[in-house]
Amino acid sequence: MRIIRYVPVEKEPVLAACTEEGRVYPLPQKHLQELIRQAEDEGQSPLTWVKSWMEETEPIEESVESLRLTVPVVAPEVWAAGVTYERSREARNYEATGGKLDATTFYDKVYDAVRPELFMKSTAARTVGPGDEMCLRSDSTWQIPEPELGLVLDSKGRIIGYTAGNDLSCRDIEGENPLYLPQAKMWRRSCSLGPSVLLADVVENPYQFAIACRIYRNGSLVTEGTASTSQLKRKLEELVSFLTRDNEVFDGTVLLTGTCIVPPNEFTLQDGDVVEIEISGIGTLLNTMRTA
Repeated sequence: MRIIRYVPVEKEPVLAACTEEGRVYPLPQKHLQELIRQAEDEGQSPLTWVKSWMEETEPIEESVESLRLTVPVVAPEVWAAGVTYERSREARNYEATGGKLDATTFYDKVYDAVRPELFMKSTAARTVGPGDEMCLRSDSTWQIPEPELGLVLDSKGRIIGYTAGNDLSCRDIEGENPLYLPQAKMWRRSCSLGPSVLLADVVENPYQFAIACRIYRNGSLVTEGTASTSQLKRKLEELVSFLTRDNEVFDGTVLLTGTCIVPPNEFTLQDGDVVEIEISGIGTLLNTMRTA
């Protein structure tokens, strides 16, 4: 069961449940956070609550493919974990050393450390959804998308669902100095989430998500890559435990879990590039890049 938000013509976004067959059932809540709280107040899981609601209502006539989707969860905060895949460690080392792949850096240390790398990625005002334009930073010449599995959390740190995320990153800024990480990661419209939230109750094994990233330029595919969450170095609960340690987490917070797909080192995003991030069971998140 997936949760989406769609925008009817000249109306406010509608929260809805989407079945595997593509039938769309509008929900009475405006936001996923309201669904989470109402289900908990009634002693149910979000999935059980949604199934009960669907028994008493009818799906809309339109198919999910015909709807204008927006960000499925208005996340008050989006956090991200870094260097959680070996491919990410290799890419960060390349940036930090100018291509000296045999050098040992602090990225090697954090990859093997007990404490993971966590950082603030975005807020609701900076986050966009499927079909929206993302912003390329004006003072960077080496920018890439980072396709990531996102964990949707409630205020108790429980994983409510999973979504896809695009964590735009400036490889040149981070590579110049690790203290520049916030500037390499966080600016307006640098984060995208969607197209849906796959409820956690229907996921048997979150380490079997297939991830793909495709980048198109002038209508032609210029680079693509595939990965799986089976390649994660850390457990999802481990990442959540460090995020919630002495920290307040709000309903609908999203934690991006790192990337395992990195374009070739000579590649950088350009104005007009289209990025597709596909995660099995969640769908395809598509965004067009625009220069600031």
